[in-house]
Amino acid sequence: MGGQPLFILSEDTERTQGEDAQSSNISAGKAISETVRTTLGPRGMDKMLVSDDGDVVITNDGATILDEMDIEHPAAQMLIEVAQTQEEEVGDGTTTAAILAGELLSNAEDLLEDDVHPTTIVEGYYTAAEFAREAVEDAVVATDLDDEQLQQVAESSMTGKGTGDVAASPLAETVVAAIQRVHTDAGVDRDNVTIYTQSGASSSSTELVEGVIVGEEPVSDDAPRSVSDPSVAIIDADLEVAETEIDAEYEVTNVDQLNAAIDAEGEQLQTYAEEIAAAGTDVAFIEGDIDDRVATYLAREGVLAFESVDESDTSAVVAATGASRVGSTDTLEAADLGGADSVSVETHGDDDQVFVEGGDAAEAVTIFARGGTEHVVDELERALRDALDVVTAAVEAGGVVPGAGATEVSAANHVRESAAGVEGRQQLAVEAFADALDIIPRTLAENTGLDPIDALVDLRAEHDAGTLAGVISEGQTGTVDDPVDLGGLDPAAVKYEALESANEAATMIVRIDDIIASE
Repeated sequence: MGGQPLFILSEDTERTQGEDAQSSNISAGKAISETVRTTLGPRGMDKMLVSDDGDVVITNDGATILDEMDIEHPAAQMLIEVAQTQEEEVGDGTTTAAILAGELLSNAEDLLEDDVHPTTIVEGYYTAAEFAREAVEDAVVATDLDDEQLQQVAESSMTGKGTGDVAASPLAETVVAAIQRVHTDAGVDRDNVTIYTQSGASSSSTELVEGVIVGEEPVSDDAPRSVSDPSVAIIDADLEVAETEIDAEYEVTNVDQLNAAIDAEGEQLQTYAEEIAAAGTDVAFIEGDIDDRVATYLAREGVLAFESVDESDTSAVVAATGASRVGSTDTLEAADLGGADSVSVETHGDDDQVFVEGGDAAEAVTIFARGGTEHVVDELERALRDALDVVTAAVEAGGVVPGAGATEVSAANHVRESAAGVEGRQQLAVEAFADALDIIPRTLAENTGLDPIDALVDLRAEHDAGTLAGVISEGQTGTVDDPVDLGGLDPAAVKYEALESANEAATMIVRIDDIIASE
């Protein structure tokens, strides 16, 4: 080759290697972590995210913040995936996972500067993660949970997420009632709990509906607004004048022919209403359109009807009432009808909602969430969704552990004690993992107005003395106290998932020493 260099990449390819690659990736991961740090805990702050179109999202939910941000760096994307995985698996702890991953990367960077090999760091981190998991298992305070403990789990999840400390308690009761309603011997059917939001009232107006809510309004003002013990029909058809599929013209030569055509149309439309009423229908959900004359006929028959009901709402009504979906009115029979305790139309703000409650086949419940503005309602919905998921996780996956950073302090202490039994430079990585766990109580302390160093010293002293302690929000600041006594409980599943996902993301980034980017 005559000493000439061999090029295997195109001229447009950008390549970063060695320490520069590691530094770039670690810096990106730390930046993501720092972005969400101030949102952690009951005194966490919110972020306002504004899109190019001017859409505004105000939230302190870690997964939502990272999802809404326009992140391009591939290493930063990995931390976003951490939050997404955490959200999908257990519904909460996304901010914890992202912060922990960022701190693991920061400590790994220090080890790299001390010439600790990336593989040694990875092996040490995985060893430490096992020690931390053991500590979480030992920290479980209850597995067979009563309603009060489940409410504490829900309240811990929602406090600081736009619900307010006062509102969090009744909302937690609503969440637990919803989960208990769909809890059977086979487990919790989380999919049978839905959230329906409506602005125009305070969050204290949020209520649990044993059934489903459909955002529709009656096709006729003359129809009844409420029906008790109704028979419910679901019809997938248009109740309009039938149209032919061919392009045809009819010549009308006199008034009698015109009147006959009009009468025929009227009879056809009236037949729709008569067939629906003849089957014993009190309430009809029509997936197609309803002619105004059919709407009038149905109102005369005392049938409460809704048109253009979308498929998801129709499916919800089917699940609640046990009705069978039919394709035409002439095939509708009494056996196709479903039932409910009541169907009522309520007006909230400027919108009508249909409440189908106590259905014959009702297995679903709906949380009717209220808020003063759209932004408040959106954040409340996110908080309720997280609370539903963590209560489900607490019921199904291993009980609860102390919150407020107490479990992380215990885990950090256990990892440090176990590090003495690890040989070689891996011990440094294990100790770095323990130090990274301290970032959770430190951040909680900082966000509640405490000095993070003093708070961490106090926490370690309490735990060394055998006393359980975490960072508790108290008034406008915080204090170090027993979270269990004050109702601060988190699902163990959230801790397990945060440890696993944060560790996997951090170790994957640490192992990268070459970035090849094509334009």
